[in-house]
Amino acid sequence: MQTIKQFSKIVDYHTGLVTVLALVVVFLCRQLGFLVDLPTTLIGIAVVFPLVFSINSAYKRREDALRAFASLKGHGVALLFAHREWPEDETGHVERAGELLQRLLTAVAHHFASNGHDQTDSKRQVYALFSEFSRSHETLRAAGVPANEISRANQYLRQIIIDFERMNNIASYRTPLALRAYSRLFLNLFPLLFGPYFASIAYPAHPIAGYVVAVLYSLVLVSLDNIQDDLENPFDGVGADDLRLDVAEEYGQLVNG
Repeated sequence: MQTIKQFSKIVDYHTGLVTVLALVVVFLCRQLGFLVDLPTTLIGIAVVFPLVFSINSAYKRREDALRAFASLKGHGVALLFAHREWPEDETGHVERAGELLQRLLTAVAHHFASNGHDQTDSKRQVYALFSEFSRSHETLRAAGVPANEISRANQYLRQIIIDFERMNNIASYRTPLALRAYSRLFLNLFPLLFGPYFASIAYPAHPIAGYVVAVLYSLVLVSLDNIQDDLENPFDGVGADDLRLDVAEEYGQLVNG
């Protein structure tokens, strides 16, 4: 059931539209007697290969985003522990760091949830929290934390900023637009181009075979395109494989760990 549920998520109106168009073209070709045996390798070269390349590229971007987010969270927790362990006095350093980490993760999630809209304000909020972390390090210095430890904390903060920018680049720069346009064009044209071929399958003894093959080709190709779309933006929360960014409360509770 889980497999069927996941598969149903990649079948949408576009799948139905292309399938219906393919069936209509096959019907017209049979009625008009326009039957042509075309090489099926053309579908692989013109449609399948570009789609698979795009899926592979989108998957690698998702994995890069996962690594960057894991590093961001890990270095954030390291800063939290630094605020807890390094100062000799107990004047709320760990509580301050816990609140900052929770606010930072919330701001990061909000920034990427905007999904391509104007992100200037949300990015400014994220950097304002980076600035608060930096000032918090100076509070640690005043509390007697050695300069080498403050330097290490600033290195953790630097890595968090780099990880955020890596995630930001992944969200801003997608797979090549020209390749996506090419794949989409031929994906939508293939029912027209291969209608005569589908109509010629098992003609005239088993007319249903041509329609079945047309449906299968439509389902496979459009499903591949939908998979690519789901992987394209790992931050939008639409696909089953997207990043789960709402972890602020979970990591904020580490203060008492």
